[in-house]
Amino acid sequence: MLHICVIGGSRYIGKRLIQRLLTSGHEVTVLNRGSSAPPAGARSVIADRDDEEALEAALGPLAFDVVIDQVCYTPRQAAVARRVLGPRTRRYVMTSTVEVYEHQDSASPVREDAVDPRSVAVDLDLPWDDPDFREAHYGEGKRQAEAVFAQDPAFPYVAVRVAHVLGGADDFTGRVAHYADRIRAGVPIAVPVTNHPATYVYVEDIAGFLAWTAEKDFTGPVNAASPGPLTTGDICAAVEAHTGGRAAFREVEAGEVSPFSFRRSYPMDTTRAAALGHSFRPAPDWLRQAVGETVGAAR
Repeated sequence: MLHICVIGGSRYIGKRLIQRLLTSGHEVTVLNRGSSAPPAGARSVIADRDDEEALEAALGPLAFDVVIDQVCYTPRQAAVARRVLGPRTRRYVMTSTVEVYEHQDSASPVREDAVDPRSVAVDLDLPWDDPDFREAHYGEGKRQAEAVFAQDPAFPYVAVRVAHVLGGADDFTGRVAHYADRIRAGVPIAVPVTNHPATYVYVEDIAGFLAWTAEKDFTGPVNAASPGPLTTGDICAAVEAHTGGRAAFREVEAGEVSPFSFRRSYPMDTTRAAALGHSFRPAPDWLRQAVGETVGAAR
């Protein structure tokens, strides 16, 4: 049994992760701002992770075998976590993102060494507290957060670079709903002239991978994605199967496009995860089920 702290975890991937950890017999502490209670069996610690003094006080004498940080978006948050959790943690798992590769453009799957966090410049003075800036610089925030842990490690760390997530009736992102709404209404879907496929993962599978990672001892970045990159057309075809409508596409040279439409190609290579002992189900095996869960809930 491990004592595992999950930072965040009140919704979507996090709540599935927590349930898996509890089912496996681990002691689980959930750290969040108290917007929702953790599942039965988990300890609750309420604190704002951005308030270093309050975080120190809330944690008190607690120490953890593993921390799984679901909501580390900026280097400032990473720096606070490193200072506060460093003396309390044997191993730290950060949920990162495929968007750390957003500046890549490769037809071949991208390996972890394409972005080495040890060489990423960290700028704590950028306006990371501004929600609009943070959203617009999501990939950069994650890159720099990884860099904080890699360049001045206070504990062994893992950065799980998660592919685009699909599935669940509780998908709060609105991305699949975007397609479903347009297909039902017969409204064209905006895509780039050259629209690249991307890598995805089912919400249940990434929760399982994070729980599996918590029990291992490897460190450093690891890509987490299902084999079989998907196109916008693949996702829309799955939506069509549940709505009865037909997708129409409108190519645009510049400007805003629909979610899951990409002007660059950066599918992820999962050779490292496989070598560590974990394999992901191919995307075609779960795509229709995942989309159905979300589209059905959005009716």
